[in-house]
Amino acid sequence: MAQVLVVEDDQFVRSALIRYLTSASHTVRSVGTALEALREVAQYPFDVVILDLGLPDLDGSEALKMLRGISDVPVIIATARDDEAEVVRLLNAGADDYVTKPFSGEHLGARLSAVLRRARGRTAGDVLTTGGLRIDIRRREAELDGRTLELTRREFDLLAFLAARAGTVVPRREILAEVWGQSYGDDQTIDVHLSWLRRKLGEKARQPRYLHTVRGVGVKLEPPA
Repeated sequence: MAQVLVVEDDQFVRSALIRYLTSASHTVRSVGTALEALREVAQYPFDVVILDLGLPDLDGSEALKMLRGISDVPVIIATARDDEAEVVRLLNAGADDYVTKPFSGEHLGARLSAVLRRARGRTAGDVLTTGGLRIDIRRREAELDGRTLELTRREFDLLAFLAARAGTVVPRREILAEVWGQSYGDDQTIDVHLSWLRRKLGEKARQPRYLHTVRGVGVKLEPPA
């Protein structure tokens, strides 16, 4: 069971979503605007937000940016837009998954379960330590040699995912699936975030200390010898 916020201005669609989610034993609150959604997320500890893009006050993509400014709550985008570039942009902007309208309740339920598994997996552990890195999964805090690392949500998820598999080469496809929730995507997405992470870890791709790229295979996090 999860605490779900439905952000949808179409009353027919909203009612259908509420009926399905309630029948699946989830607790549901619903709003019809982006600003109402922001107020709800600021006040209640939701497990997931289902966010429509065509809202009357703000486009859903703008609402997503604002949500990410105040919360790490997982967000599933519900959209009639099926442009691949737009979907990838939203996932890179912080969405955890998306469903394209029209969709069935069963389809949404499967996506919801997958997002919740990933989210709970990110917070179920304790503290990861490897070399001078210390990563507190529950608090979502990371330190290097006693210095706090100021990481974005996605940077933290990527670092924690690799640290949990320290010493193992993780394929890029697996990184996209588990960190971004994408079954496809451009490798440049991973490369950009690795570049930002390296900068914050004080290293370079040509002189790695923790983050090692194995060309044509994937990425390995391994502490310096």
